Amino acid sequence: MDAMTDSTAKRFSDPEIAGVYRAIHERRDMRHFTDAPVAPELMTRLIDAAHHAPSVGFMQPWRFVRVTDRDVRLALHDIVETERRATAMALNERSDEFMRLKVQGILDCGEVLVAGLMDDRERHIFGRRTLPEMDLASVACAIQNMWLAARAEGIGLGWVSLFDVAAVQRLLHMPADAKPVAILCIGHVEHFYDEPMLQAEGWAKRVPAAHCVEENRWPDAACEAPGQPVID
Repeated sequence: MDAMTDSTAKRFSDPEIAGVYRAIHERRDMRHFTDAPVAPELMTRLIDAAHHAPSVGFMQPWRFVRVTDRDVRLALHDIVETERRATAMALNERSDEFMRLKVQGILDCGEVLVAGLMDDRERHIFGRRTLPEMDLASVACAIQNMWLAARAEGIGLGWVSLFDVAAVQRLLHMPADAKPVAILCIGHVEHFYDEPMLQAEGWAKRVPAAHCVEENRWPDAACEAPGQPVID
């Protein structure tokens, strides 16, 4: 069997491939949710998808806290709001524009998960000796797995990163060497945004892929698109 034939044998079907690319391109950072509950078996599938993400040295550094206590959810919301105001002040001339944006759906979504880095992770040096941040990259892969699975399931997910790390650590009784990296809002939505919300709101636009790729050298900074790149 030649290489091309072998590759074809391993290939997903056309509809399966189309589904993968559709999930990638239609995934959105959702901020608007309905109050419908998320079925437990669906949450189990989403967490399982996250847990099957790649990780450097197979360290699997992700840990998730499912927030089911309303008071804890309210406290998370307050932590985010405090940081939202601080971020607005730091943005100077874009402060008012930023404050008009909806940046989280913690009080609206069906489920809230806090994704974090495991404690005692410094003992893992495989793949991290010169790049210790690969633990964070691995957690990001887990979140992306969950995000794509959620989109395929018709469920919205929003990544909230506006929070004081120490405040969330205290609230969730995390060890000192564990670190929260994302508050994930998960739930049913009335519709998915046609384009990234920050792009629709005029906050930023997607940089063309061609501006991010170069052969044999770092991309020329002069080729970068003006404005702030959007993370949707």
